[in-house]
Amino acid sequence: MEGDDCGFHYGDGTNEAQDNDFPTVERSRFQEMLSLLGLETYQVQKLTLQDSLQISFDSMKNWAPQVPKDLPWHFLRKLQALNAEARNTTMVLDVPPEAWPAEKESQAEEEMMYWDPAEDVAADIYSFSELPMPDTPVNPLDLLCALLLSSDTFLQQEVLLKMSLCQFALPLVLPDSENHCHTFLLWALRGVVRTWWFQPLRSLGSFREDSVVLSRVPTFAFVRMDVSSNSKSQLLNAVLSPARRQWDCFWHRDLNLGTNPREISDGLVEISWFFPSGKEDLDVFPEPMAFLNLRGDIGSHWLQFKLLTEVSSAVFILTDNISKKEYKLLYSMKESTTKYYFILSPYRGKRNTNLRFLNRLIPVLKIDHSHVLVKVSSTDSEGFVRRIRAIMCSVARSPCRRVSVEDMAHAARKLGLRVDEDFEECQKAKDRMEKILRKIKDVDAYKRDELRLQGEPARRAAQAEREFCQLQWVPEPPEKHRAELRRRVLELRVQQNGQEPTSGVQEFILGISSPSPSERQYFLRWMEWGLARLGQPRPRQPPETLLTLRPKLGGPSDLTEPLWPEPLGVEHFLREMGQFYEAESCLIEAGRLPAGQRRFAHFPGVAVELLLGGLPLELVDGATLSIPVRWVTGLLKELHARLDRRSRLVVLSALGVPGTGKSTLLNTMFGLKFATGRSCSPRGAFMQLLPVAEGFSQDLGCDQILVIDSGGLISGALASAGGRFELEASLATLLMGLSNVTVVSLAETKDIPPAVLHAFLRLEKMGHMPNYQFVYQNLHDLPVPSPKPRDRRQLLDPPSDLSRATHLEKQGGGFRTLAGLAERQHVWHIPALWHGAPPMAAVSLGYSEAIFELKRCLLENIRNGLSNQNQNIQQLIERLRRL
Repeated sequence: MEGDDCGFHYGDGTNEAQDNDFPTVERSRFQEMLSLLGLETYQVQKLTLQDSLQISFDSMKNWAPQVPKDLPWHFLRKLQALNAEARNTTMVLDVPPEAWPAEKESQAEEEMMYWDPAEDVAADIYSFSELPMPDTPVNPLDLLCALLLSSDTFLQQEVLLKMSLCQFALPLVLPDSENHCHTFLLWALRGVVRTWWFQPLRSLGSFREDSVVLSRVPTFAFVRMDVSSNSKSQLLNAVLSPARRQWDCFWHRDLNLGTNPREISDGLVEISWFFPSGKEDLDVFPEPMAFLNLRGDIGSHWLQFKLLTEVSSAVFILTDNISKKEYKLLYSMKESTTKYYFILSPYRGKRNTNLRFLNRLIPVLKIDHSHVLVKVSSTDSEGFVRRIRAIMCSVARSPCRRVSVEDMAHAARKLGLRVDEDFEECQKAKDRMEKILRKIKDVDAYKRDELRLQGEPARRAAQAEREFCQLQWVPEPPEKHRAELRRRVLELRVQQNGQEPTSGVQEFILGISSPSPSERQYFLRWMEWGLARLGQPRPRQPPETLLTLRPKLGGPSDLTEPLWPEPLGVEHFLREMGQFYEAESCLIEAGRLPAGQRRFAHFPGVAVELLLGGLPLELVDGATLSIPVRWVTGLLKELHARLDRRSRLVVLSALGVPGTGKSTLLNTMFGLKFATGRSCSPRGAFMQLLPVAEGFSQDLGCDQILVIDSGGLISGALASAGGRFELEASLATLLMGLSNVTVVSLAETKDIPPAVLHAFLRLEKMGHMPNYQFVYQNLHDLPVPSPKPRDRRQLLDPPSDLSRATHLEKQGGGFRTLAGLAERQHVWHIPALWHGAPPMAAVSLGYSEAIFELKRCLLENIRNGLSNQNQNIQQLIERLRRL
């Protein structure tokens, strides 16, 4: 009888009363928070990813927020730069002297220092209220919730991806009391991919890489019941942290502003993971595990607590008191199969009452006395953490519930929570992706049978056109040879134009041609993830090998043969569209096809919509190692038409051997989406567009920045590689010749690729010298002292491989003289990317700050005219044709 009363009286009565009272109070708090942060205007038209990427005045300033309205933008800027201090919402009051009341300025110090309480100087003291006062600090969790509720799903996804790289706990259930519903963030988490190694270290089969959404792991939830003198967030951080290193994955009360009251973030559920490195001395657990943290009391957030009990392997309940109300709450969970553990404080609460209710709960929750833990004091924290870890390992070893985030989403739906993926546009895009992927049984066979214009036909056409272009530089080229090359090119293009797009390509074109921008973006994301999973599972190299792997010197016999396997990606479908456009345009130029019979003239417009939406497009075909000039020209012309009068352009390129961190550098600097990691990166060079805010474009001198990542084009092959070296040197010359600013990414101080050195010589001969920045990146987590002048001279002196490049150009002189470099302005030393040992390492603060300084320097050079920009898209097209 008591059980029935406990189970149903609370659910029908108390909870209903809370639901009736809850929205009125919280609605006011929510609106006040949005107004305070300046986000109320984004409740209908949400903030987008492109909004956060715009280059503005703030992009050049390491500014501190001064008013609450600065906080969302400050957070986004810091997070884009992977700065570990992004969650700090401290505001700095910057009061210039002119802000003081004029008549009080000279008296201020005297009156404050020599105030006599006996005298009536209240008027003078209170006159200082005219000065600006710092606003009430905002709890970082409130800022995060308000920002996510004001952002579209793609910006939410980017925010969570960046937070994961900083090793911050991620929001899983987002409370939204204003609209009377909570959102389970499944879509927002899909972009987070993690790697780990199982013990014992490092056989080829021990490495794993997977989306956190799909990995099924033991899951442990931490919740608070009523009041607890122990901080569950601090406890979670201690459990996750290795010896002698504290990680603050979960924001807690002892961090800056951690004690500020939460206004709208109670009810937030956060998630974090532990992933092993394969090293016993570093790993606190031998296998991956997930950890959930409910903000607020379970009595006020019963729906979230119910979800945690249904998805967790074990739930840890922190409390000082177990009253009748809490007893009834827990009694209602009697049907649950989850394991429960209580963490109590012996110095708080009513000891006898707690014991009485615990004894009643033992048969109900199927626990024993080993499930009741008492944290004696802070001095025993290490021993207590070891005990918690031992319990978790024991639970994981026994038959226990293992769930993925997708499994959690299914449970959330059953409880009535909204899942962010359950929108028509998202599901339509997913269905289209699955329709394409169902036909891919073997990647190589699919490339051969479905992407027919690529492979051997495209390589032969590119080689013939490359030879035809090179004849321009021959004083008196044989006309017979020229005619033969022209005939060969046309024959190959006729064969290509006679093909029809296959069903998979047609379906892809329909997906990216959707009139809905959101549906296009959903489709592209689904395609990226679906294609990325095609090759899994597969053995992977351990990390030491990945860091030190170098392409084979000299390369394969076929100059266009990849130096490592290239996975199937979205770029292959776009490449196929480009080949259809190339073939058709070539025949029209030759008069072999009437312009009125064009079928693919709209392809560049479709692709440019993707570029404007933030997708990197291929500039240099990674399969043929050539630029499809007609396709790229079509893209740029269409871009010029779309941008109308805002087409003043600066081109910034990054070159370097794969594995030197250039793509990560660009992504961190500007928030871009270039592929990273040699094992999964496409081989071609890619371009992405960065808009400049209208209010800043006049000052900066351009409306757009086109960023080019050289990808896997520059292999680092030595001069003895012959044909491959010359081909890479030509491509490096082309990319640098298009650029106003070039960043050369280096792994060692003598690691300037010979092809890049050769490109410098060629460009010097042409009279085109971009602004160069040399970036030495510490890839092996070694201390990087400030370089001495002698070290800089070594970096800028030509290595022996330059002799062949100089000979090829028949031009002497040292590389240092050619480049005309100012030692202390053009060489950068960047600290190691990771702070700690991957996969649980966060991005180091030193790396983030150094990248910001480099970004500021690049933008300053552009603003000061050092990059010789003064070009628009039409001029870029002409330069492309000349090169």
